[in-house]
Amino acid sequence: MYQLKRIQKLPISVAKAWDFFSSPKNLATITPDELGFKIKSELPEKMYPGMFIQYTVKPLLGIPMTWVTEITQVNEPHFFIDEQRVGPYAIWHHQHFFKEIPGGVEMTDIVDYRLPFAPFGNFMQPLLIKGKLNQIFEYRNAKMIELFGEYKVPALV
Repeated sequence: MYQLKRIQKLPISVAKAWDFFSSPKNLATITPDELGFKIKSELPEKMYPGMFIQYTVKPLLGIPMTWVTEITQVNEPHFFIDEQRVGPYAIWHHQHFFKEIPGGVEMTDIVDYRLPFAPFGNFMQPLLIKGKLNQIFEYRNAKMIELFGEYKVPALV
């Protein structure tokens, strides 16, 4: 198993962050274009536990692949969890946490994953997968700053 953890602070309220991230329609906005991300499911405005989302993505060599995730837990506005049911990983468990901080929100993503085709797949982790996942989350962080602005620590009064 591998883990990716990212923390980002934004100058918006927890409610605004939750509204953006809890709408599955915004997934495409925060995914790099080269992944060819296309949602195939009809989506409600807000996610709910037990909801499945089906999409196609091109994670490697431009080859389209079906990916299905299930929203397994939702505790508005504190966290939600999605898990891959069909897709490129043997296991994909993604936790999203939202915490109010002075002047904004702190968002924490924790992705626990296992690669397919062990032990061969494990060789791909340092060569390809780790860098690709970091690139995707760096894109997302930059996109969030573009959409909502850069967090600045509030001055003490």
